Amino acid sequence: MNSPLKVCDREIKIQGKLLRIARIQGDKYRFLADPEPLIEGLKKCGERVDIFTFIQRLPEVGAVSEVKHRYPMEWDNFAALPLTTFDEWWTKTIGFKARNKAKQAEKKGIVLREVPFDDALIQGIWEIYNECPIRQGRPFSHFGEDIETVRRIEAPFLDSSVFIGAFLEDKMIGFVKLVIDETRTQAGLMNIVSMVSQRDKAPTNALIAHSVKACASRGIRYLVYSNFAYGKKERSTLSDFKEGNGFQKIDVPRYYVPLTLMSEAALGLGLHLGVTQFVPEPILERLREFRKSWYSRKFQSEAKLETTVSS
Repeated sequence: MNSPLKVCDREIKIQGKLLRIARIQGDKYRFLADPEPLIEGLKKCGERVDIFTFIQRLPEVGAVSEVKHRYPMEWDNFAALPLTTFDEWWTKTIGFKARNKAKQAEKKGIVLREVPFDDALIQGIWEIYNECPIRQGRPFSHFGEDIETVRRIEAPFLDSSVFIGAFLEDKMIGFVKLVIDETRTQAGLMNIVSMVSQRDKAPTNALIAHSVKACASRGIRYLVYSNFAYGKKERSTLSDFKEGNGFQKIDVPRYYVPLTLMSEAALGLGLHLGVTQFVPEPILERLREFRKSWYSRKFQSEAKLETTVSS
């Protein structure tokens, strides 16, 4: 479970029981120019925090990331799209297939526009979240949430967020939440979700295109789509999708600051990276495929049961 904590005006989330690892709220969307005051605050906060982790923001466009702090670190990564103008991205960066998909969305009646954070947006997000319990081969964490829960989880960082909706005949079938960092040099896709039933209309491709336009018009130099690679998994259908839209893997330092004696030993053993690091990637891939197949069968069985009961 996550344990919220406020230190130096930053909300902190703590994960883990045996090894308690803390990070700022919005890690990967918010960054620390000077982490020292926060680290000192964590030492005095009254809660046991074993490790504090934070990630460095992207370097200047075209530059290579440099290690700026002396703390223990591992290389993390972003899926980042360097930006100049929308036309530059549309004509020279995006892949042919992705460009056609974005055009297809417009031809099929998808309309994109920036929208305010209001009741209509929350209702639309709630409907999208509750359309399907399985996404990307695993249970969708927001399925089944009530509308007030959706409002609460979408509320952080409103002062630096841009919401974009994809509409079909005035019904929202997909949305993006863009969060702009403190320096207004990079914006992260905190949410990008579309209705599974409307996949043939390529709303996600259209949302990416409009996000690029929104960033370019604001002079933002990077659009970020979370990670490019996750742990040992370097390639996936999602990374292929990102690459087709012009995103590239950019490595950045992630720092792990030990705050207790136990954490120094844990860092030495690599326990801060989780147990999956000790499992070979071929085995992890088989487990992912098994999980995807199992959840797919489970969802189909539950859908059939609901149909039988209601008929």
